[in-house]
Amino acid sequence: MKILVTGGCGFIGSNFIIYMLETYTDVEIVNIDLLTYAGNLENLKSVEQSTRYRFVKGDITDRDIVRLLASEKPDVIVNFAAESHVDRSIIDPSAFIKTNILGVQVLLDACREFGIPRFVQISTDEVYGSLGPEGSFSETNPLEPNSPYSASKASADLLVHAYFKTFNLNVVITRCSNNYGPYQFPEKLIPLMITNALEDKDLPVYGDGLNVRDWIHVLDHCKAVNTVMRHGVAGQVYNIGGRCEYCNIDIVKLIVNKLGKSESLIKFVKDRPGHDRRYCMNADKLTSELGWSPEISFPDGIEQTINWYLENQAWWERIKTGEYLKYYDTWYGER
Repeated sequence: MKILVTGGCGFIGSNFIIYMLETYTDVEIVNIDLLTYAGNLENLKSVEQSTRYRFVKGDITDRDIVRLLASEKPDVIVNFAAESHVDRSIIDPSAFIKTNILGVQVLLDACREFGIPRFVQISTDEVYGSLGPEGSFSETNPLEPNSPYSASKASADLLVHAYFKTFNLNVVITRCSNNYGPYQFPEKLIPLMITNALEDKDLPVYGDGLNVRDWIHVLDHCKAVNTVMRHGVAGQVYNIGGRCEYCNIDIVKLIVNKLGKSESLIKFVKDRPGHDRRYCMNADKLTSELGWSPEISFPDGIEQTINWYLENQAWWERIKTGEYLKYYDTWYGER
């Protein structure tokens, strides 16, 4: 199987590539990534010399490079490429509109032109909007995004569905809850709190800290994507969730306590605009129809994640200063 992965140098994409190459000997992967601030080639250091892996620096909104890669006739395109940080979308939505909507259109057009057998759109639980204190999101919930980021992802989902209905393109969509694990960029809650705590810096918590999220380890997410990629029914949406709800403040306190730090580091800050109160995903469809279920418990997963950031301090210190760009020039500058 030949897979074209977009955004494969990001958090989830890089974990997916490593998982697939380590699990399957018959998988070849081409990874296209623009290497924006959240894309890091160091994430893939363990596989970069594999004969079954190739990296291409490029933008999914660039039709020429996308068409060139699609002309190689991969068996599937898995689209992880996205601007994904809500805070940044509030400051400037334009990059989110370009990458998350126009980029998806370019990929879908390439699938049509070159007859790519399958397209997998990696979406998010945030397209459903905010959930009340009870219940969970199912695939039939209406899309009610509340941030420019989630609106751009919802728009992409609708576009993918339209290409299925209008052009009979073989597409599937996955919508996952909050991920955590190794290689996550330290602007997201868990790695931000871990790294700031290790540096004895303030731990900023929005509002009252009682926003609730459903957490899943990134490896469980990667396994779910692989399952949907191989066995999902064309035109269908599959929710992915960890069945693990925590308030943000409880996550922060757990991290502080495990690192032996003082809770005095926690600083409540003004809530962000349009901050969704609660997400919870119902993944029964994926479990009952395709046999997937999460395997990593949150206590085990958060312990592993904290230890990873402790053991890879140089990685996140370079990211916080942007030094990883020098790695790209060293490894790929003359190739």
